[in-house]
Amino acid sequence: METIKRIEFNIADHAALKPAPINADWIIEGAPVARNALLSRSEDGSAFTLIWDCTAGLFEWRYSIDETVYILEGSVIVEDAAGGTRRLEAGATALFPAGSRAVWRVESYVRKVAFCRKPMPRGYLLAKKVAKAALRKVGLRKSGDDGMEMFDVAS
Repeated sequence: METIKRIEFNIADHAALKPAPINADWIIEGAPVARNALLSRSEDGSAFTLIWDCTAGLFEWRYSIDETVYILEGSVIVEDAAGGTRRLEAGATALFPAGSRAVWRVESYVRKVAFCRKPMPRGYLLAKKVAKAALRKVGLRKSGDDGMEMFDVAS
């Protein structure tokens, strides 16, 4: 019998945003004020989505999780550890992998949706890869059966 999963709906409302101070040791210049609100969380806790905004300031961000951002409003200039810079404006996306660092320069204001995921430990990923290969070998799993096919996107 198939388990019915409840779909969670949320409205990303400015009023729902709560203070989310940036680590004081990371602030390089200015007094940026950041806020966020949790929009959703996966059942296993390994992924969550939030809305985040921030006023003007210059700060470093250290990523302990994978974070994909989608800029909704405003802009930010991001500098990576190699010194490359990119302006992200409304409609832009970027992936900040766990372990990376970036310097964010918010000139006025930025608002984003952040899709966050805790990376799986390497040992788990290796075991998963071996198990998938074994299942494919005995015909219990198709190649490319990772969920991406429902979006018609190559994995």
